[in-house]
Amino acid sequence: MPRVRIGPALPDRDTLDVEIACLRGLDIAALRRRWHTMFGRRPPLHLPRHLLFRILAYRLQADRLGDLDDASRRLLDGSGSPEKAGQNAATLIRRIANVRPGTSLSREWNGHMQRVMVLADGFAWNGKSYPSLSKVAFAITGTRWNGPRFFGLRDKPSRGSLA
Repeated sequence: MPRVRIGPALPDRDTLDVEIACLRGLDIAALRRRWHTMFGRRPPLHLPRHLLFRILAYRLQADRLGDLDDASRRLLDGSGSPEKAGQNAATLIRRIANVRPGTSLSREWNGHMQRVMVLADGFAWNGKSYPSLSKVAFAITGTRWNGPRFFGLRDKPSRGSLA
């Protein structure tokens, strides 16, 4: 089936697609050799085939189409380890889970006090029920918010702190 293009082609996209398809067919030894050629060093021995492939494919795409900008790199570098990110998410979920049904949450928005009731299976505001605080915050403001942060259930990091 012929390819249909909409808009201008990305630079060298067809060649890139072929190279990635070729990578997909390589065994682990060939992927390791390709890694050595691409990065100038041997790959970590613990990396399984699927990760070798994904990292090599990413590097090919980044080299041809552009990598992350500096601001995105700083954001990702500052996010810490995956373990730390997981711990932060678990802590947030525990704090929200500790809000028991029957609890009333309040927030002033545009000069009006907004009250939300915590239900066993969601949240109630203005006579309607919502599955998440983020949906309630959207209904109140008309813009996307992190619901727990909007209602003060999530601490903002202090200025100057890296954690």
